[in-house]
Amino acid sequence: MRTGLVLDVRAHGARGDGVALDGPAIAAALDTAHRAGGGLVLLPPGTYRSFSLRLPSRVTLAIEAGATLLAATPGPDGAYDLPEDRGPQRYQDFGHSHWHNSLIWAENAEDIAILGKGTINGAGLTRNGPGTPWSAQRGERPLSMATMTPADVARLEQDAAAMRGQGNKAIALARCRRVTIADLSLFRGGHFAILASEVEDLHCTGLTIDSNRDGIDLDGVRRARVARCRVNTPNDDAIVLKTSLALGRTSCEDVAIEDCTVSGYDLGTLLDGTKGRTQQVSPDRDRVTGRIKLGTESNGDFRRISITNCRFERSRGLAIESVDGGTIEDVLAENLTMDEVTTAPLFLRLGARLRGPEGTRIGAIRNIGIHGVHAAGIDPRFAAILAGLPGHPIEDVRLSDIDLQFEGAVEGPPPPTPAELADAYPEPSMFGPTPAWGLWARHVRRLAAARLSLRRTGMDLRAPMLLEDAADARIAFDADAPHRYHIMHSNSI
Repeated sequence: MRTGLVLDVRAHGARGDGVALDGPAIAAALDTAHRAGGGLVLLPPGTYRSFSLRLPSRVTLAIEAGATLLAATPGPDGAYDLPEDRGPQRYQDFGHSHWHNSLIWAENAEDIAILGKGTINGAGLTRNGPGTPWSAQRGERPLSMATMTPADVARLEQDAAAMRGQGNKAIALARCRRVTIADLSLFRGGHFAILASEVEDLHCTGLTIDSNRDGIDLDGVRRARVARCRVNTPNDDAIVLKTSLALGRTSCEDVAIEDCTVSGYDLGTLLDGTKGRTQQVSPDRDRVTGRIKLGTESNGDFRRISITNCRFERSRGLAIESVDGGTIEDVLAENLTMDEVTTAPLFLRLGARLRGPEGTRIGAIRNIGIHGVHAAGIDPRFAAILAGLPGHPIEDVRLSDIDLQFEGAVEGPPPPTPAELADAYPEPSMFGPTPAWGLWARHVRRLAAARLSLRRTGMDLRAPMLLEDAADARIAFDADAPHRYHIMHSNSI
């Protein structure tokens, strides 16, 4: 248990002038608190330059308003902790496979917290790192990256040797219990602003994150809540749940994401309030990202996930993806508002990338409820997409009160039905412009929808809706509301 001990890092030699290396003084205070049975380590106003800090059990790191924990740039006075050796890591990239090479890291710790009204500035972190050594490279990268040269990819995916001494995460947690991260601002978090792997009883609340790659990644967590967070990540996903094999096969269960805003504004412009729109594409050559997603890493199962009262601004829409053998079930998403949707507003994909050990089989997506979605300014190329595989349908999807407004239209004749692309990396753009402009569902069973409103500007020759291999869905057209449709089956919505 935590004691009443409060330690000011200046009493341990920290200067807070942004020039001195204060990491050793902060580490000494953290260790003193731990040895005393727990306590609070305080960073008062100032700028504290540091390399890796290990957060031990029963210790809170409090960063006060006006205080900044600054990630130092590796050089003559230090470097980040080396990435730990955990044996072959074949099925996920370097960033997912290591935790110690971070500004703040904890492993097997209990009752820890990082909080306060201050700032973590990851100026000295890198967003780069090698991809997975997985041999079946189809499906490793989005199809939108197909035109990139090897040199382009190498700039994004430096090899492991180049990562020694580099830090590529602001906060990294492995196998921890009872964790709170609250009220902070995080800027330029590297590959992950927060990576939590196999963490139980995690609370992330009131955070403002404006980062150059992923925002909050929850990999195999249980009993987690992300609430009242603003996450801006134009280059990658904002809040994402995963089940990689980084720490062995595990599941992601009982996670609530609520009252959050995700976006893809220019880097830094959420924090300064200008919400810039200069950047048009992400490194994957699709439009800016910034969404909430389940997947892509999906070796384990996802169960009992709720996403409620969230807002998407200038970002891709909600994505639910199982492509590596995991089952995604019992997901509820409701009361979502989206403005300026840069790809599809909804993307449910059951695929067969199967990045995992030999014998990995196709997973499942079932029992998904999506209710109360209002999306405007949607890229006209991409309908809401539900795409399973032949013999492996997405099952039991319930849609209600869905209002989708598409900005513009696709010129020319309707495109042909896309190929299955079973083993491709899942992104809405993988299919090209969809064969319907509003809703396209293929290989789906027991799809139920009510009060589905589809609207667009511009003339588009595609049908508003297309269902393929979805024989048990029934469509009723409402003559009094030409833009409103109902898809019904015998189960209640």
